[in-house]
Amino acid sequence: MATIDAILLKKMFISGTHALNDNKAWINELNVFPVPDGDTGTNMTMTIVSAAKEVLSQQDDTMQSIVKAISSGSLRGARGNSGVILSQLFRGFAKAAGKHEELGIPEIAEAFQKAVDYAYKAVMKPKEGTILTVAKSMADKAAELADTDDMQAFMLAILDCGNDTLKRTPEMLPVLKEAGVVDSGGQGLMVVLQGVYDVYLGKEVELVLPEAGAKQEQQVSVDVANIETADIKFGYCTEYIINLEKPFPAEEEKAYKAFLESIGDSIVCVADEDYVKTHVHTNDPGFALQRALSYGSLSRIKIDNMREEHNERLFKNAPGSDVKAPAKVPEVPKEMPHKDVGFISVAAGEGLAQIFRDLGVDYVIEGGQTMNPSTDDFLQAVGFVNADTIFVLPNNSNIVLAANQARHLVKDKKLIVIPTATVCEGISCLVSYMPDAAPEENEATLNEARTSVRTIEVTYAVRDTVIDGVEIHKNDYMALSGKGILAEGKNLNDVIHEAVGKCVTEESSVVSIYYGKDMNDEDAAALSEYLSDVTMDAEVEVNYGGQPVYYYIISVE
Repeated sequence: MATIDAILLKKMFISGTHALNDNKAWINELNVFPVPDGDTGTNMTMTIVSAAKEVLSQQDDTMQSIVKAISSGSLRGARGNSGVILSQLFRGFAKAAGKHEELGIPEIAEAFQKAVDYAYKAVMKPKEGTILTVAKSMADKAAELADTDDMQAFMLAILDCGNDTLKRTPEMLPVLKEAGVVDSGGQGLMVVLQGVYDVYLGKEVELVLPEAGAKQEQQVSVDVANIETADIKFGYCTEYIINLEKPFPAEEEKAYKAFLESIGDSIVCVADEDYVKTHVHTNDPGFALQRALSYGSLSRIKIDNMREEHNERLFKNAPGSDVKAPAKVPEVPKEMPHKDVGFISVAAGEGLAQIFRDLGVDYVIEGGQTMNPSTDDFLQAVGFVNADTIFVLPNNSNIVLAANQARHLVKDKKLIVIPTATVCEGISCLVSYMPDAAPEENEATLNEARTSVRTIEVTYAVRDTVIDGVEIHKNDYMALSGKGILAEGKNLNDVIHEAVGKCVTEESSVVSIYYGKDMNDEDAAALSEYLSDVTMDAEVEVNYGGQPVYYYIISVE
C-alpha cells in the first residue's frame, strides 16, 4: 500500500495553495448575496498562503514539522469564517497526522475525522449545506474505505464524494438554490483537494508561493513624522518565532515575558502549544535571541533599526520626494498606560474609525467587508492594548470567528468577544458600556445592546439573481438588513426610503445615517430630509463614515 511522506505532503499542500489562488476570483463570485463584497475565495487564499509561507520556511522536512507549519500558519493567518474553518480543518488534520512519519490510508482517514471534529467545534451553530457538510461527507467516506489498500482509488473516491456533496448543497440551503450556486467555502475546499490530488498523480509543482494573491500581510505602522529619533528609547524592532522543543508552562511564559520587559518595551508575546511569537523593541536583540534559543529553534527572525527607518521615512516623505507617504496609518500610542478594561474594534472608513476612538476604543483594526482582519491582526492589536480585560467588537459576522480564534490563543489577558455583526451594533455597545460595572455584567449589557439596534446597509448588485423571492438586477441599488433584502431598485433614495420605512416603529428614538466615501454631506443631508415622513418622531443624526462598499449604513434604535 502506497504511503505519503513529508516531502510529498509538502508538494501536495503547495499545489493546493496554488490551485486555490488561481481560482479565488471564481470562488468569490459564488457568494450568495450579489453585493460587491464576495470574499470567500480571497479569505481562504490568504489563510492558506499564510500556512504555505510557514511550510516553505521549514529547514527540516519531517512530517511533524510540515503539519505543524500548516497548522500554526493557517491559524494565525485565518481570515473570515471560511478561512477560520479552513484553518481548523488543517489544525485537526495536523494533530492526527503529526503522530506518524508517513500517512497510509488508515492514518489519512483518522486525520480527516480529526479535521472535521476541530472545524465543527469552531462554529457555534453549524449549518448543513456548507464547507462543514462537504468536509464531513469526505471524512465519512474515508472512514468507510479505511481498510482498502489502493491509495489512488481511495483519494479519488473521497474527491468524488466531496464533489457530489458540494453539488447537493443547494438542496440543503434554500438560499443557495435560489441564487443558483453551490456553497463557496465548500467549492474552495474541493479546489484545494483537487490540487493535492494532482500532485499525487504526478503533476510537478514548484515550491514557491503564488505570484498573484499572496498579498503582503497587514503591518502595524506608526506615524513617525513628528517623532525625533532621540525619543526612540529602544532602537531595534525584534521579531521571531520560537518553535518549542520542550514544555512552555504558564510560569515559564510569565518569566519569559518578565525578561522581555527587563530589556525593552512594545512587547507582543503569543504562546501556543507549539510556538511562541515574540515582538520586542530593545537595544540588544542578541539578549532576546539567546533567551529564546533556550526554549527551541527560531524562525522568521526580523530585526530592524528603527532610528534608521525613521530617518528614511522622513527623507522619503519630504516635499519633492518621488515617494509619497501613506495617506493614513493606524494610530498606535508609543506607551499606553495600564488600565483594567480596554477595547478593540474593527472598522472600515476613517470616519467610522474616529467615531470608535471618540467612544473610547483603544485600538481600531482597519477592516470589514472585502478586507477581513486575520487572527494575527487581532493578536497584534491585543499586544498594543495595555489592559487586563479587553472587549473585542468585530462588527461583522464574517470576522467573529477570527476574533474568537485569537481569544483562544491569548494567555495573559482576558478577551471578551461581543459578536457584533455591524458597526452600528458596535457603536450601540460602546454607548451602553458601564465603566463602574464588572466585565461580566458589561458582557451581558453589551450583548443586549447589540440586539436592540436594526442596521440597514445600502449598496449595489454585482449580478442578476433572486434572493428571498426578490428579483435583483445587476447595478440595482439594494438595502440589506442582516441577510435579508429590504428593498431594491433604480433610485438610491427611494430604496433607502422604503427600507427605513420597514424598520422604524413608534418606539424608535434615533435613526443614525453614516455616509460612505462615495457620498458627501450634501447627499446625506438631502437624504435625511427625504426620510422625514417615515422616521416619525425619531431623531435623525448624520455622520461621516467614509466606508467603502456601502453608500450608507443606517441604524434604527
